Amino acid sequence: MRRTLIKSATVISMDDAIGDLSGGDVLVEGNRIADVRPSIDLGSGATEAEIVDGTGRIIIPGLINAHMHTWQTGLRGFAANWTLLEYFRRMHAGLATVFQPADIHIATLVGALNQINHGVTTLVDWCHNNPTPDHTDAAVRGLIESGIRAAFFHGSPKPEPKPGEPHFSEVPHPRREVERLLAGPLAARDGLVTLGLAILGPHYSTLDVAMHDFRLAREFKLIASMHQGGGPAKTQGGWERLIEAGLVGTGVNVVHGNDLPDELLDRMIDLGVSFSVTPENEMIQGHGFPITGRLLNRGVRPTIGIDLESVLAGDLLSAARVALSMQRALDNAESRKASGAIPATTTIAVREALCWITTEGARMLGREHQIGSLTPGKLADLVIINASDLNLCPVHDPLATVVMQTSLANIEAVMIGGVWKKRNGRLLAEGLETKKELLAQSGRRLVQDIERQGGAA
Repeated sequence: MRRTLIKSATVISMDDAIGDLSGGDVLVEGNRIADVRPSIDLGSGATEAEIVDGTGRIIIPGLINAHMHTWQTGLRGFAANWTLLEYFRRMHAGLATVFQPADIHIATLVGALNQINHGVTTLVDWCHNNPTPDHTDAAVRGLIESGIRAAFFHGSPKPEPKPGEPHFSEVPHPRREVERLLAGPLAARDGLVTLGLAILGPHYSTLDVAMHDFRLAREFKLIASMHQGGGPAKTQGGWERLIEAGLVGTGVNVVHGNDLPDELLDRMIDLGVSFSVTPENEMIQGHGFPITGRLLNRGVRPTIGIDLESVLAGDLLSAARVALSMQRALDNAESRKASGAIPATTTIAVREALCWITTEGARMLGREHQIGSLTPGKLADLVIINASDLNLCPVHDPLATVVMQTSLANIEAVMIGGVWKKRNGRLLAEGLETKKELLAQSGRRLVQDIERQGGAA
């Protein structure tokens, strides 16, 4: 069995029973964490193990990106100046319609590799540009080839209907595709890449479609994730009807949720709904302020996602930092308004933000027993940060160093399931230059094709 022992590192385990270790060791055996404590002695077995010197390093659990449309990687930065309404028109009704399976494949592959490079070991790939099974298979293949742990949330495209076609809001999620994926590449419920459903939800579908899709997810025991927000809801009172039908509960994931009224938010929380916030993109595109504080005030933590690399960078630590800083700013402003003074102490500690992108992401996926913390028995997904780098030393508070100061430049190594995916600051992926060129070619062709069709790219 393959064994790796990382010695003498600062360990932020995110496991309350283990805590943080200033000089800790992490032992990996096979694909799992075997031990986390100071001074692990392998005895005579040390000669058969890989020994890694962790001096000056910080080890954290692998990060979990709870929401990203990875199929847009080839259009990086293209939508940076768009509001949400422009995005609907120019991406979903425009550029998305000219994607071929090869475009989906290279975007998903390179996007997933970039996530690994940033320390993400689990990616929720919310794929809603898959008009054919070939598009879907291309996305799944890209995830598998990247080596990332992923939840592939199968969605549906949102073009403007052609004459005689129903609006996308009237189209139920395709049962046949769910059955096909579960019988094929995503059959293993605990595999490296698993299946979830990116459904329309009551905000973007008719009530009949919402009922169908919620029941479909429950029948197959899959997470039902949906966008909530962005203009008026398609179905007024849809959530209340779904709740009355007993279809809302654990396994339902709401993305954004900026405009959810307090009473409905309370009911969702009581029923066990999870929430994924994409803070930077929500503020850029006009969704409204993220609901981070509203959740925290109710004793619930959010998960954090990137959302769109067509708008912003794919750096999850930065996204968590934005969420933390934005909510602190709102809390500070509220304090000034209420009392005329700055709060006596900060309202959110940095450990909270790291929870959002580790343990909470695992809980949302129903995999907290497998990932999200450095706990013996869990899968060996971990990140090593070089804390001796110029922008990080000296380290007074390792948690603050990770959350408030760490960047891509400091992500020295990444391990997924006991296998190194990045070492010594270098992503271990073959043919990166070729992949980058294929991605660039795809992006250029997409823009050219939509322009030839007279689309508003």
